[in-house]
Amino acid sequence: MIGSLYIIAAPSGAGKTSLVKSLLERLCGIEVSVSYTTRPCRRGERDGINYHFVDPQTFQTMVANDDFLEHAEVFGNHYGTASASILERLRQGIDVILEIDWQGARQVRQTLPEAVGIFIVPPSREILEERLRSRGQDSQETIDHRMRDAVSEMSHYDEFDFLVVNDDFEVALTELRAIILARRLRVEVQQVKLDELLTRLVVQK
Repeated sequence: MIGSLYIIAAPSGAGKTSLVKSLLERLCGIEVSVSYTTRPCRRGERDGINYHFVDPQTFQTMVANDDFLEHAEVFGNHYGTASASILERLRQGIDVILEIDWQGARQVRQTLPEAVGIFIVPPSREILEERLRSRGQDSQETIDHRMRDAVSEMSHYDEFDFLVVNDDFEVALTELRAIILARRLRVEVQQVKLDELLTRLVVQK
């Protein structure tokens, strides 16, 4: 059985992280890929859980060795998704989520075109900005910068397979879960999972 690879992208503040966390609590057989990054570990974060924290030299060596499915520079720090661990989990039949941006999604689909793209958007720009402010972590200059980046990010929504609007959290979560469940019910997946049952049902005695 082969697992499915899901790329979930969204502008900062759209609620992607919260949705994915709740999704993992309500579905089994699915996990989030842990990315590599050169940014410093923040308070409360754990190496190998939130990110694999590496120095710039180690990261560049991994790039040179073609170890990443995708990698990018964001706000001066480098982020990347290691290919070996992803492919191994998929071979084990585990569904894997990549939380990356549209540029990373393009890179992944060059190697794995069967990856399923899901884009999450807020119900309005005003609500997105309000969510960014409510964090209480950023200056006005940073919020303005994030809003400009968000508009640019959202312009690529049509490069994805599914579009979810995170207005009502529970509705968005239900829609996200429905996408995963529908993919799992595809005939080619069920043929592997239900091989014995299907054989008993269709083989003439």
